[in-house]
Order: sequence, then C-alpha cells, then structure tokens
Amino acid sequence: MGIFKRIGNLFSKPPAPAAPKSMLDLSPGDICEVSLITYEVTGRTKTSGRNAAVLTLRDGSRISYLHVEQREQLQYTLYLPIDGRLDNPAEVPATLELDDRTFYLEEEYEGYVAVAGQTPFMNGGQQHVWQYQSDDSHLLRLEWQNGRFMLYEGERMIPADVRVIRGS
Repeated sequence: MGIFKRIGNLFSKPPAPAAPKSMLDLSPGDICEVSLITYEVTGRTKTSGRNAAVLTLRDGSRISYLHVEQREQLQYTLYLPIDGRLDNPAEVPATLELDDRTFYLEEEYEGYVAVAGQTPFMNGGQQHVWQYQSDDSHLLRLEWQNGRFMLYEGERMIPADVRVIRGS
C-alpha cells in the first residue's frame, strides 16, 4: 500500500453502520421479542399494496402470528390460530358470534400475497382478509386463499412490548 493511500485512510470517514431492521422488515431466521417472550420468525406474508406483514412466530412448539402495519405509526396485533370453519368467502357475515362474544367487521381487503418461510398458506396468490373487533377490544381475523380459511383470535400490542432482538 502506498504512502498516499495510507494517509488518505487516516482521514477517511468510517463506513456508516447498517440501519437496524424494523419489525416490518423481519424475515425467516430473525429473532424478536413480544411481551417479554422471545420468538423466532419462521415465516412472513406480505400483501401487495399495503404497508403490512404477518410474521409467523415460533416459541418452542407454540406458533403465533404478529400482524405489523405501518399507518401513522407501527401497529402490532398478536394472533393465535383458532378452530373454526366457513364454507364460502362470498357469505362471510359482517357480524360474527364466537364464545358469547360478538365481533363486528372492521376492515376487509384483498390483494396478492408473497410468502417466505413457513406460513399457513405455502404459496403466494390472491388472498382475502376480514378483520373484526368486539366491543371489549378482542380481535378476530379471517383469511381465505386457494379455497382454505384460517381463523385467528388476537389482541393489540403496544409498541414498547415489541422489539427486534436479531435481524439478519
């Protein structure tokens, strides 16, 4: 290495550190913490046209789903899968009753999803989503894709309870 190169290296700025990953950018293999429980991200579903993702989280043998959406600020909802069945996506009601709790349709959308890792729907494609809320703030989410329904029950998480531990 020449003398001028060495002198130039003394005065050059060090490279900027890489920006830390946000929860919206996590992908399979990353580690996050939700309500003091550490999870491995094993899958990710991203809907085109929306600044949101659903992360499949694994804590040992337990699987949860974290819906992360950027609106005015990042919003988090942690879901657990539940058993249930609907027959036809054209007949999804605006009001659902489940375990003596009434859920009201809050949002409905559809779009193309891209999947990575282990998710309830292993292939990308057109997906239809219904999100419900009860009067006591419990949440219900229905997803339909390729002739299959998935149902989830969940609760909103405050941003301080969600953080990235290690992002690849």
